[in-house]
Amino acid sequence: MITVTEATATAGALERLADEGVSIWLDDLSRRRIESGGLARLVAAGNVVGVTTNPSIFQAAIGSGAGYEEQLADLAVRGVTVDEAVRMLTTADVRSAADILHPVYEKTAGRDGRVSIEVDPRLAHDTAATVAEARQLAWLVDRPNVMIKIPATRAGLPAITEVIAQGISVNVTLIFSLERYREVMDAYLAGLEKARTKGLDLSAIHSVASFFVSRVDTEIDKRLTVLGTDEALALKGRAALANARLAYEAYEEVFSGERWLALAGDRANKQRPLWASTGVKDPAYKDTLYVDDLVAPGTVNTMPEATLNAVADHGAVTGDTVTGGYPQARADLAAVERLGISYEEVVRQLEDEGVAKFEAAWQDLLDAVTKSLDSKGVDA
Repeated sequence: MITVTEATATAGALERLADEGVSIWLDDLSRRRIESGGLARLVAAGNVVGVTTNPSIFQAAIGSGAGYEEQLADLAVRGVTVDEAVRMLTTADVRSAADILHPVYEKTAGRDGRVSIEVDPRLAHDTAATVAEARQLAWLVDRPNVMIKIPATRAGLPAITEVIAQGISVNVTLIFSLERYREVMDAYLAGLEKARTKGLDLSAIHSVASFFVSRVDTEIDKRLTVLGTDEALALKGRAALANARLAYEAYEEVFSGERWLALAGDRANKQRPLWASTGVKDPAYKDTLYVDDLVAPGTVNTMPEATLNAVADHGAVTGDTVTGGYPQARADLAAVERLGISYEEVVRQLEDEGVAKFEAAWQDLLDAVTKSLDSKGVDA
C-alpha cells in the first residue's frame, strides 16, 4: 500500500480530489508527527492543506506521553493547574502545525493552510463561556491561520455569530442534521453582518462547517439491521451519503441567495462544507466510501491517516459525486423514515453523543496530564 506519510507520496486520487475542488485536511495531530517532519512532508507533497484536531485526537497524542516529556516537566516545575497545562500542550502543537502550514495559508489567501483547535467541550452548552474560550484560544495560538472549533449545539449558535463578528475564523463542528446545518449557516452570515457593521475586513474571516458522516450510517444501519427485512437491509450504507448530499444542496441554496450576495460584494468568504468523520466504521463498506462518494467543488474532506492512505492507494475519484444525487438522497432518507426510523431522533442522539464523547476524551486527557504532573512531585 502507498503510505502518504512518506515524502514520495504525491499521486493519483489525492491530486484528482484537489482538481475537483476538494481541500484535503488531515484529521490528526501529535508532537511526534510534528517533530518527525511527517506533517511537513505531507504538506510539501501538496496533498494535505489543513489539519483538524479534537479532544479525542489530543487525548490519544498527549495521553501516550511521547514527545511531551520536556514540556510536562517544565509545567510541573511551574506548578500550573491541569487545565492550564492541557491548554499549553495543545496550543503549542497547534501553533507549530500552523507554522508548517503557513505557506499554504499565504498561497491560498487564507482559504487553506488552516489548523483547528476546539473549545473546551465542557462549555458546549454555555454561550458566553464558549465565546470567551474562543478568544483565549485565538490569543494563545497567536497565528492567523488558526480556526477555533465551536460545536453546533443550541448554545453554540450565538457563540458562532459573536466569534465571527470579532473577526475570528471558526470551524463549526458536530453537525449532524440538515436543520441544524441551516442554523449554522445563518449564524455565520449573522456574524459576517455584525463584522461588517464594525468595519472589519470580511475577506480575512473564514469558516468551515463540519458535517459528520460515518456516525449517521453507524446509528441508522444498526436500526436497519434490527428490522432485518430485505427493504431495510438494502438501505444500509446510504443514509450518511444522502444526508451529506442534501447538506451540500442547502449550502448551494444559501450561498447563492440575496443575503449572501450582499456580503459577497464586501469580499466575504463562503462557509465551506467540511466532511468530517470520514473513516469507515463498517468493514463491509469500501474504506474510501466517504471520500469517493462525496466529491464536490468548494468542499473540505478531513481524513484520519488510515483513510488518507487508502485514498492514495486505491481511491476512485471520478468527478462530482454529490450534485446529481439530490433526488435519490431525498428518496433514501424518506425510505428510512417509512420504516419507522426517526431522522430527528437519530440526529439529536448523535449530537448528544458527540458532545458526551468529546467531554469524556477531554476528561481522560485531564486525568493523564494530572498523573504526569503528580509523578513529577507537583500537586496539579
